Amino acid sequence: MSATPEVTLVRDGGVAIVTLNRPAAKNALTSGMFDELTALFKAFRDDDEVRSVVLSGAGGDFCAGGDVKGMGQGGPRTPEQRRTGMARCRDLAIAMASLDKPVIAALDGVAYGAGVSLALLADIVLVSKRVRMALVFHRIGLVPDVGAWYTLPRAVGPQRAKELIFSAREFGAAEAKEMGLAMEVLAPEALLPRALAIAHSFEGASATALSLSKQALRASLQSELPTMLDLEAAAQAIAIGSDYARESVRRFVAKEPAQFRWPVRSTD
Repeated sequence: MSATPEVTLVRDGGVAIVTLNRPAAKNALTSGMFDELTALFKAFRDDDEVRSVVLSGAGGDFCAGGDVKGMGQGGPRTPEQRRTGMARCRDLAIAMASLDKPVIAALDGVAYGAGVSLALLADIVLVSKRVRMALVFHRIGLVPDVGAWYTLPRAVGPQRAKELIFSAREFGAAEAKEMGLAMEVLAPEALLPRALAIAHSFEGASATALSLSKQALRASLQSELPTMLDLEAAAQAIAIGSDYARESVRRFVAKEPAQFRWPVRSTD
C-alpha cells in the first residue's frame, strides 16, 4: 500500500477539493482510487457543509485514464473479476452524476480516457491552455467507460462523439471549448484559482435551487416539454417557499447586495 494517499480531500469553507494524487503516473486511476472517489462523492451527498466540489489532479496533469500498466499485472482475470472492475466504473459514474451539488473539474496537462469521462460527469469543466485530451480507449482495443457513452453525445452531439471515440485522437483546449466540452480556457496558474472562485460563489447560492435545477437538467434530455413544465411548477413551488428566496426578495426590495453573485473572470 502506498504511504501517500492516491486521492486527497481538503475542505476550504463549503468547498470540497478532491485531488487525484499519483503525479508520477499522471494520476492514472487505480481500483483503489475508483473506490475512494465513489465513497467521497456518496458522502458529499449527505454532508450539508459541502456546497460544491472541485476535482483536479496533482503535478500538472488531470488524469491519464485507467492504470493500463496495472491492468497487465496479476495474470489473466476471471469474468467475475472483470465485472467487479466495471462495477467500480458504474458506481463512480452514478455517485458523481447523482450528486445534487455543483462539481467543477479543473483540467491541466493530460486528460485521457477515463480522465475525460470524469470531466464529462462534472457540471463545469475548466481547462488550461496546455491541456491535452483524448478518448484513447480504441487505441488499446477497449471501449469508453465511466459513463462516457452516455455523457459525451450529450455534450458534443452524436456525430462528434462518434468521431472522438472512433479516432481516439488528441485535441486541445481551444477545440474542447469550441465543442462544448470546456466552459473556459485559462492559463495554467489561473486554473485552480478560477475553479475555487466559482466553487466558493455557490456558498452564497440557494442549495435548494441548485439541487432542483440539477435534478431537472438530468431529466430534461429524456423528457418532453409538458413533463418538464410540470416538474418546473413543482420545483418552483418548493424554491419560492424557501427562506433563501424570501431573504433574496427582501434584499431586492431594500436595494441590498444579492446573496449570490457569479465571480467575474479576471484577465489571465
